[in-house]
Formats: sequence, C-alpha cells, structure tokens
Amino acid sequence: MTSALHYLIAVRRCEMGELEQLLHTSTLVRQLGALIHALQAERGLSNIVLASGGQRGTSVRLAQVQTADRCTAQLHQALAQLDLNAFQGGHGARLFNHIAYVLQGLDALPALRQQVSALALTPDAATAAYIRLIAGLLAVVFEAADSATEPGISRLLVAMFHFMQGKELAGQERATGAAAFGSGRSQAARQQHWLHLIDAQERCFQVFADCAPATPLALWEKTQHHNPELLVIERMRRMGCTAATGQALDAELSTPWFEACTARMDALYAIEVQLADELQQRCTAQLQAARQAPEPRALLQRSAGAGDAPAPAAPDGLPDFFHAPAPETTLQLGNSLAPQLGQSVLSLVQEQSQRLRAMQAELETVRSALTERKTLERAKGLLMAHRQLSESEAHKLLRQTAMNQNRRLIDVAEAVLAMADLLPPAQG
Repeated sequence: MTSALHYLIAVRRCEMGELEQLLHTSTLVRQLGALIHALQAERGLSNIVLASGGQRGTSVRLAQVQTADRCTAQLHQALAQLDLNAFQGGHGARLFNHIAYVLQGLDALPALRQQVSALALTPDAATAAYIRLIAGLLAVVFEAADSATEPGISRLLVAMFHFMQGKELAGQERATGAAAFGSGRSQAARQQHWLHLIDAQERCFQVFADCAPATPLALWEKTQHHNPELLVIERMRRMGCTAATGQALDAELSTPWFEACTARMDALYAIEVQLADELQQRCTAQLQAARQAPEPRALLQRSAGAGDAPAPAAPDGLPDFFHAPAPETTLQLGNSLAPQLGQSVLSLVQEQSQRLRAMQAELETVRSALTERKTLERAKGLLMAHRQLSESEAHKLLRQTAMNQNRRLIDVAEAVLAMADLLPPAQG
C-alpha cells in the first residue's frame, strides 16, 4: 500500500533528476559560449573582408575560421558525451530540438564561408547569416534558463543568458562598424541599426547587473570603469553614427575599430566564463547535497512499523488535515526535507508547503525577465512580418508607442499580441 511518504520520496528523486539535467546543460553551455565567441569574431572579420573587396582581413579571417572549427569539434565531443537518458519531459524535447537545429546550421557553415571567400555576399547578408546561427546557439542557453526550478540557479541563468545576449549584440555592433568603416561611406539605415544595437545591448546588460552574483558583477564593473578600449569605441561610435548620409569614412579605421571591439569582447567573454564556472559549481553543490540526504530506502526502513501517528484533533473534532493549508501545486524537494520521522507525514507536507511558497515567489520574480523578453520578441516578430519592418524599426515603433501612451514597453508588446488577428496580412 502506498503512502504520502512514498510520494515525498518520489519528489526528491524528481528533484535530483532535474539537477542532473541542469548540470549536463551547464557543461554544454560552456562549450556553446566558446563557439559563439569564435563565430562572433569570424563574423566581424568576414565583414572587413567583404566591405574592402578582399583587400583587408583575409589571412586573419582564415586563422579565425580554424579557431571556430576547433570550438565546433569540442562542442561535438560534449554532445557525444551527453547522457540523453538524463533528460526527461518537455525540457528534454525542447533542448534536443534546439540542438538538432544548431547542428544543421553548423553543417551549413562551410557553404557560408565559401560565399564569403568568393566575395559573393554583401556584408549585411553575411552578418544576417551569422546572426541566425548564433541565435540558434543562444537558444540552447535560453532553454536552460527557462527550465530551471531552483530560484538561485534560475537567477544566475537569467543573468547569464542576458549577458550572452548583450555580448552578441556587442558583436553585431563590431560587425556593423567594421562594414561601415570598411565600405568608406556612411549609410543612414546602417546608422539607425548601429544605434539600435547600442541601446539593446545596454538593456541586456542592465538585466544582467540586476541578477548577477557578486563575483561576476564586480568583474563587470571593473571592466566598465577600467577599460581604455571603451574610450576608443565611444569616439569611433560618434564618428560612424553622426556622419551625414553619404559622407566619406576613413576605410583604414576598420582595423582599429575591430581591434578595440575585440578587446572589449574578450573582456566580456572572461566574465561569461566566470558565470559558467559559477553555474557549474552551484549545480554540482546542489546535486551533492541532494545525494547526501538520507536514501529513500533508509527513510522507509526507519518509518516501517511505526506508521504515521494520527494528528491531534482540532477543537471541532476534525484532524488537522482539514485545517492546514494545502501544498502548492508545484513541489520542489530540498535539503530541508530530510525527514525527521518523529513527525507525521502530514507535518512534513505542511513544512514543505511553507517553504515552497517563499521559493515560488522568488522564482517568479527572477523568471519575469525571461517572460517579458519572450513577449517583446514575439511582438517585434509580429510587426516585422505584418508591417515589413526591420528588427530595429519594430523595436523603435514599440518604444515610441509606449512613450506616446505613457505605458510600459511590455504592456504595449502584450497589446500588439492581443490584437494580432486585426493586423494587416503578412506580405510574402
């Protein structure tokens, strides 16, 4: 005959399974970060090559391609060592779907590189192709952040995802500036996109700063205040973003621009590695603590024969069960639930319920940033499809509408999604 204690033990087993999944994912995230960093540099160098008609950056780009290939090989090794049986349910299905998509993109990468070598693409087309691949890699990180159920780890993952996204936007800015200076002429559309990238990365870094642990945050603040490359970047930003349409730009500046941005990207990557280290350490510590708790068999043996003592009756004659608050629908078993078996199972359930209410409130807070980001991206995608706008134009329209109506950006995005059926049909 089963009892409540059997199911409490099953909850702990589920928690351990979730922690094992997260530990596997955190290991994968480190390899993904290394590959993303390599591809970001390859993207910027490709833009220098294309914008200059092959006159600059060719040999450096080929060396970077080899670096990215080594990172790709390491990612394949990490995937080969992944225990697929450790992932269960919807999280496993979504994660594997993202991985399958990314592997298709990596298979298509040689064709993209060949087109760049043949100077058969514009800088904008090459940038868009690399962005698509890197976005697929970042989606795996997003899946990890969206599936964590422990508030501390969830907060860290939210910080890490937004930091990696901010770094990707900084990499896109590097590629955009390289194309602008390399082409030798200012373009209004490119300037607007450049300004959008500056604004978007700052918003991502702000979410990171709100959620980041002390050590990575301190490293970030040090980078912000003691990085001479930022002065170079700011000066060249003003040159590129304020030049009149059609005005000539010094093509020789593409190299110092790329070098200054690369120094910044390398500093950001060092912070990303620190975040990955902390994530693995926390996941390992949580899993070890769960494994050191009393074994389910031992718990059953200690409780065997003793039974659960009936709870004392309330003044109305009914047991406490009919007066105690019900447990939350989402349970998470932690170290505090190593049962003191002198208590009744009902007491354990009530104790768990109180702890879960506090944890659930924190979890909802740290995951709200991800929920808002999903809503904003969906609203931008809807406007891009139905109004034939670029991403920066869609974001600008949402932001301007929020300012005009004195509403939050997330409220405007939700309103757009709610009115999706009334938007004009998508073109093409």
